[in-house]
Amino acid sequence: MVQLKYLQAYPAALQDKVRELIARGRLGEHLAQRYPDRHEVQSDKALYAYVASLKQQHLRNAPAIDKVRYDAKLDVVQRALGLHTAISRVQGGRLKAKKEIRVASLFKAAAPQFLQMIVVHELAHLKELDHNKAFYQLCTYMLPDYHQLEFDLRVYLTWRELPSTTAANRRQ
Repeated sequence: MVQLKYLQAYPAALQDKVRELIARGRLGEHLAQRYPDRHEVQSDKALYAYVASLKQQHLRNAPAIDKVRYDAKLDVVQRALGLHTAISRVQGGRLKAKKEIRVASLFKAAAPQFLQMIVVHELAHLKELDHNKAFYQLCTYMLPDYHQLEFDLRVYLTWRELPSTTAANRRQ
């Protein structure tokens, strides 16, 4: 039986469907049908503009974001696909906090919906630090199908780690 580490919290029936797709060798094909496109947000500058646009659209009163970038050091082994940080520094007599969002580099080659889901997740942390009910309500406010995309992203991560998935196929 295939271990589905990204899907452990989901019902057994959903896990069984994913296992069936894996057994038939059709999981990658299934994902490619659901998410055929790739986004064009490839540089840190483009990512900053993308994040700023979503923030402006949904969270105008949230704190400003000082830096946004892709980070090759973030990956699923560290259990981080995105990261938000607030770095506080003393400048003169004031304490200044800089907000930063980092997105794992693996999302450069992902479907636009997956990038949007990660960005929405990190933006929601500007208002809600914990993964609580209010946090997920904010995520679904910004992205109504957030929960489906989170599940599909977990399926995508499962597919990426399959032994039969080659590096060339991961970029599909």
